[in-house]
Amino acid sequence: MTMHTQTRTSRIARFRTLSVAGIATVGVAAATLTMASASAQAADATPASTAAVKTSADGGGGVQAGSNGYANNLDGWIQQSLVIMKAKGIPGSYEGLHRNIMRESSGNPYAQNNWDVNAQNGVPSKGLLQVIQPTFNAYHVAGTAHDVTNPVANITAAANYAAHRYGSIDNVNSAY
Repeated sequence: MTMHTQTRTSRIARFRTLSVAGIATVGVAAATLTMASASAQAADATPASTAAVKTSADGGGGVQAGSNGYANNLDGWIQQSLVIMKAKGIPGSYEGLHRNIMRESSGNPYAQNNWDVNAQNGVPSKGLLQVIQPTFNAYHVAGTAHDVTNPVANITAAANYAAHRYGSIDNVNSAY
C-alpha cells in the first residue's frame, strides 16, 4: 500500500467509526425522547411544576426553559413556545415544531453543526432547530432568553424566522 492509500484507508475507517457512533447516539437520543414524550402524555398532559428547572442563564429576564410550570423536556419546551408564539402572532403547530426539531437536532438543545458552510464561516448552527446566531439575533422573540441554546428561545426564534420566510414552521419540510 502506498502512503496515500494508507492515509485514505485510515480516514475512511475513522469516518465509519464516527458514523456508527453518531447513528447509535442519535438512536439512543430518539428512544429517550420518545419515552420521555410518552411519559409526559401519560401524566395527563398536566404541567409538571416540580420539574421546572432553568436550563441556561438568561441575564435579560426572559422566559426560561422549564419555568412557568412546563416540564423541562422537549414536550414542555414546545408547549411553552406555542403559548409565546400564540401571544406574539407567530403561526405553528406542535406537530410542525416537533417534526423539524427531530430532523434538525434529534431533540438535543445543545446540538451544534460544526461541518456545514455556516460552521466553516465561523457561525455554526445551534440548538433544537439549528439556528445560526445572526438569524437568532434578527428573529429573537422578546420575553425569551437571549441565548441560542435556550430551548424555548431557540424554538420561538426559529418559528418566527420560518413564519417570515415560509409562512409557518409547519411549511418547512427540510433544512431551512
